[in-house]
Amino acid sequence: MKKTITLLMLIAVMIVSACSSSGDGGKNTNKETASPTSAGNTTNTPEATEDVLSGTKPQLRQLQPFDRFDPNAYFTAGFLEEKTGYKTTYDMLPEELPNEKLNLLMSNREKYDIMRLTKEQFFTLAEAGALEPLNDLIDKYGSNLKAGIEDTTWSAATIDGKIYAIPQGGTGIYASSSLVIRKDWLEELQLEVPTNRDELYNVLKAIKDKKGVIPFTGTGQVSVIPEIASTFGIANTLTNNAWLEVDGGVIHQAEHPRMKEYLSFMNKLYKEGLLDSEWPINTSSVAIERFTSGQSAMMSLAWWSAPSVVNALKKNFPDADFVTLPFLKDEQGLSTIGVNTGITYFMAIPKWSENKEHAMNYMNLKLEKDLFKEIVIGQEGVHHKFEDGKYFPILPAFDDLNNASYYLTGVDESVYSTYWQARVRKDPILFNYFEELQQLADGLFVIDRLSNAPPIASISEHSQKLTKFSNDTYLQFIAGTASLDTFDSYLAKWKADGGEAMNKDANAWFSTQK
Repeated sequence: MKKTITLLMLIAVMIVSACSSSGDGGKNTNKETASPTSAGNTTNTPEATEDVLSGTKPQLRQLQPFDRFDPNAYFTAGFLEEKTGYKTTYDMLPEELPNEKLNLLMSNREKYDIMRLTKEQFFTLAEAGALEPLNDLIDKYGSNLKAGIEDTTWSAATIDGKIYAIPQGGTGIYASSSLVIRKDWLEELQLEVPTNRDELYNVLKAIKDKKGVIPFTGTGQVSVIPEIASTFGIANTLTNNAWLEVDGGVIHQAEHPRMKEYLSFMNKLYKEGLLDSEWPINTSSVAIERFTSGQSAMMSLAWWSAPSVVNALKKNFPDADFVTLPFLKDEQGLSTIGVNTGITYFMAIPKWSENKEHAMNYMNLKLEKDLFKEIVIGQEGVHHKFEDGKYFPILPAFDDLNNASYYLTGVDESVYSTYWQARVRKDPILFNYFEELQQLADGLFVIDRLSNAPPIASISEHSQKLTKFSNDTYLQFIAGTASLDTFDSYLAKWKADGGEAMNKDANAWFSTQK
C-alpha cells in the first residue's frame, strides 16, 4: 500500500509540474453541471486546433487490460486502421498486479494516447490529476460520442463539471458467472448438486475424501467469492468493491455485518483442505488449468470463458462434463446475485499525450453508425445475419470478431446490447452456458447502489488502495496467516485510512437519489 501511495504522490507532483508550465497550476476550477457539451479546460484554443487533424495521422498508442491474445496481430486492429486511417499500437497491463504497473507507468509519464481503465483505476488517476479534461475535445471532435452515450453514463465520468473519460456502458444487466462442478464425479460418488452453503460444504468434503483432488480452486485476485458471499447476505460483485443498501443508506461490503462470518467459513474450507492451498497466489489462468486438467472438481466460471474451459476439459477427459450450480440459498432460502449496472471501462487520455485531438477523433470515428455496427458484428451477409429481430453470427467468418469488444472505446447505447448478444449465439457452448446462467439468475439481481454514481472525491482517493488492502487481508484470514480475532482491527484501519470518509460521502450522494 505504501508503494502505491508513493507512486500516486509522484504522479501528482509530475502533473502539477506539467500543468504549471501551461499556466493553470494543475488546478481544476470548473464547477459546471455534468454534460458532454459543457466547456472544460483543454490545452488548445479553437483557433489553434482548427487544422490540427489535417496532414498525416500520427500513430496512436493505447494501454489495455490484460487478455490472452495479441491485440496488435488481431483482425480488428487491421480493420480499424483501414477504416479510420489510424494505426494504433496496443500494450497490455500484466495479469498480476496491474494497478501497481499502471501507477508506475503514470509516474514515468509513459506516452499513451488512450487508456482503457477500470472504475478504480479511473478514479485513482483522476484524483491524481493524471487525466486530460475532455469537454472541449468532445465538443469539437466527439459528435458521435455525444449522440450515442446517455447523460447518466456521462455523469459517471464527470468531476466538478469536467469529463475525464469516455464512459463505456450500455451492456444491460446479466449474470457473469456461477460455480461449476464435475458432473461425472458427482454421479460417481452419488452426490446431489448443492443448493445451499451446508450442502456445498458436504459435497466438497466428500470429494476430498473420496477423490483425493482439490475440491475447489480459484484465484487470489478474488477473495470475496460472489456465489458464496451471497449466502451471508453480501451481494458482492467481482470487483470486491460493492456498495449495498442497508436501512435506507449504503455501506461498503467491507463493513457488512456478516463479512467476518463469510471469512470464517472460507477459513474453515481452507483449513480442511477443501480450497486450493495455493488459492492466494493463483492467477485465473492457473485456476482454469487445474479444473480442466482434472486436479480440481469445482471453480467459478464466467460465461465468456465457457468454450475454452469446456473444450480443454473434453480434450483431456472426453467423457467428462460439468454441471452449473444454482445460485446458493441463504438461511432463509433466498438467493441473490450482486450486479453493477454502471460503466465497464473508462477511456481516458493522459495529461501528457501529444495526440489528444487525434485520440478523440479516433474514438469518435468508431461510433459512426455503420462503422460501429461493423466493429461489433461485422458485415451483414458475411459475418452476421438478421432473423426474427435478432442478430445471428455466420460461422466461421464471425470468429474474426471474437475479441472485437476489446477495441471498443465507448458504445452507442441505443443498439449495443442488441448487437453484442450475437456473440453468445456464435458458439453452442457459449450460448447454452450464457442462457442457462441467465435463467438461473432471473429475478435474483441486487444492484450495486453506486453503479451509476459520478466520481466521489474520497472514493477516487481511497478506493484502489483500500480494495487491495482488503483483498490482501482477506486472503490472509482465509489462509490462516492472520487471525480472524484481528478482524475488528482490520476494519478500524480500513475506516481510518479512508473507508469512513468514503462511507460518509457515498451516503451523502445516495441521499440525493431518493
